[in-house]
Amino acid sequence: MNAPQQRLSKNAIKVWLISDTIGNIIGLIILSVLFYLDFYFSWKEWIGWILIGITALAIIGGIWSFIHPFLLYKNWRYDVNEEYLELKFGALNETHELVPMTKIQSVATEQGPLLRKYELCSVSVETMGSSHSIPALPKEVAIELRNQIAQYAKIKEVEQ
Repeated sequence: MNAPQQRLSKNAIKVWLISDTIGNIIGLIILSVLFYLDFYFSWKEWIGWILIGITALAIIGGIWSFIHPFLLYKNWRYDVNEEYLELKFGALNETHELVPMTKIQSVATEQGPLLRKYELCSVSVETMGSSHSIPALPKEVAIELRNQIAQYAKIKEVEQ
C-alpha cells in the first residue's frame, strides 16, 4: 500500500501552538505560586531545589512545545478508501495505522473552542478495541470525510 497523502489544515499549527502556550502559562503560574509559598513559609531547602528542577524541565518542555507542532503537521497524513482508513503520524516515533472499514463502529466530528475559532474539526473513529482521531481538518472536509467513512463502513457491514 502507498503512504497516505491527505494533509491536515495549515491552521492546525496555530491551534497546537495556542493550546501548548495556554498549558505552559498555567504551569508557570503554578510554579510561581509554589516558589512564592516556598519563600513566604521558608519550606525546607530541598523543596526549593525540587522546584528549580521542575522549572528547568518546564523550560525544556516549553521549548519543545514550540517545535513539536511543526513536526507533527509535517508528518500527519491520512487517506480513506473502501477498504481502509489509513493514518500516518508521529514526530519522533512514526506510526502508520490501517483501520479496516469492517471494524469501524462509529464516526464523529468534534470541535473545541480553539478549533471553532479557526473553523476546524477533528474526526473521531471508534472501533471495538480502540479509537482513532484525525485532528484539525477544515470543517467542510471533516464533515465530508465523516460521511464518507460512515458510508464505506455501512456498505462493508451490509456485504458481510
